[in-house]
Amino acid sequence: MKKLYWFIIRSFMGPFAATFFISLFVLLMQFLWKYIDDLVGKGLEWYVLSELLFYASSTFVPLALPLAMLLSSIMTFGNLGEHSELTAIKAAGVSLQKAMRPLIATAFSISILAFLFSNYVLPLANLKMGTLLYDVRSQKPALNLKEGIFNSEIDGYVLYVGKKERDGETVRKVIIIDHTYHSGRLNITLAENGRINMSDDRRYMIFSLSDGYNYNESHASREERERYPFKRTKFDKQQILFDLNEFALSRSNEEIFRDNFQMMNVSQLTLAIDSFVIDFANKKVTQANRLFAKTNWLKLYSDGDSLIYATAADISPDTCFISNNNPDKYHIIYEAAINYLRDDAEYMAFVKEDFKTRSKLLNKHRIEYQRKFTLSVACLILFFVGAPLGAIIRKGGFGMPMVLSVLLFIGFHVLSITGEKMVREGAIPASQGMWIATAVFLPVGLFMTMKATTDAKIFSIDYYKGMISGAFRLLFHIKKNTGEDSAAL
Repeated sequence: MKKLYWFIIRSFMGPFAATFFISLFVLLMQFLWKYIDDLVGKGLEWYVLSELLFYASSTFVPLALPLAMLLSSIMTFGNLGEHSELTAIKAAGVSLQKAMRPLIATAFSISILAFLFSNYVLPLANLKMGTLLYDVRSQKPALNLKEGIFNSEIDGYVLYVGKKERDGETVRKVIIIDHTYHSGRLNITLAENGRINMSDDRRYMIFSLSDGYNYNESHASREERERYPFKRTKFDKQQILFDLNEFALSRSNEEIFRDNFQMMNVSQLTLAIDSFVIDFANKKVTQANRLFAKTNWLKLYSDGDSLIYATAADISPDTCFISNNNPDKYHIIYEAAINYLRDDAEYMAFVKEDFKTRSKLLNKHRIEYQRKFTLSVACLILFFVGAPLGAIIRKGGFGMPMVLSVLLFIGFHVLSITGEKMVREGAIPASQGMWIATAVFLPVGLFMTMKATTDAKIFSIDYYKGMISGAFRLLFHIKKNTGEDSAAL
């Protein structure tokens, strides 16, 4: 029995590893396609891109792991059924449930590892990836001097190159406008020829110019400027250094992003949710008290722990503000009241939007808290869907199993996204919305297991042909009996 169990485990681990890394690769390519505009043209080093891709691939594990579990379980039992190995196992007196025991234990182990990964590794990966992606997207594009175009990417300078030779270093008709003095003085350098090189540490760009002129506005005294307002200096050789540190990748402090809900584990999320709930409740009380104090037209009476609002009958004409004033001032009072109410309406709209934003943020924390558990449970549920499904279809490889697993996973993912969106909008609690997909697929897994145990051919065309022909025969028999009974009457 142990040899059989190890054989089934080995048959499972190969497809599981292959499908997991294939899914991870596909998701990583989607990530690159999404952020390609933010990565290209910035002169990023290979190790920076490798670090970003490594952290990004870690964040895709919650999507790749359930898909790999579903596809590999279908492939494993599909291969066993296709090569008649599953038939031999059953002929030896080993039931399907008993044959699934080693993989059930493996699925439980993977589910536990998935929870540990989601709780401890994933927040750190999100933090690293989010911080690095922010720095990369904020970085200025690499300096690119094009022919015939004025370039102002270097702060304080405008560069112009009339022509670039094929070697990429020799340039002609160079114009450099210097604005670094910040006093309005003009400083221009013109050169017929030049050469562009980078320093060894690539921190500076060196312009080696030849056969040119410097034009400078005088910064001497007023009288001197009136006599010599402009200076021109001819040079044969000149070097100008440009600091490129502003184009280097600047790494942000990770502590700035640590308060994001995606960078927290279960205990941190629990503390953050409790703090949000208390702060939200206090905010509601504060805003209500502020509104009551602001709107004096609401008269409140204290009655124990409750508040009784005044009605129209509580306001007598003698105490009415308008009745005790000159009727000629009615329109002034009315306009003041309308402006007052308009201010109250705008204030209430602001408070409502603030509460809506706080509520969505609280729901996002609750979603992330439930997601820590739904990942591990999803791996287990999809295994119980895929394993009996593979035993039923009895097809291995990447053909039919791939099609079925993709369709099932799309359905699972759509249900998950739908539930998450409903929770985010506050339609249902997170404890319900985040488990919709699991609640739908759990009966599917039980149904598949029951059908696989009885060797039901639910994916066989002949099976459905037999059902349809049986139904027609039954209808024909009922119709025949009904006609005979009518004739007898």
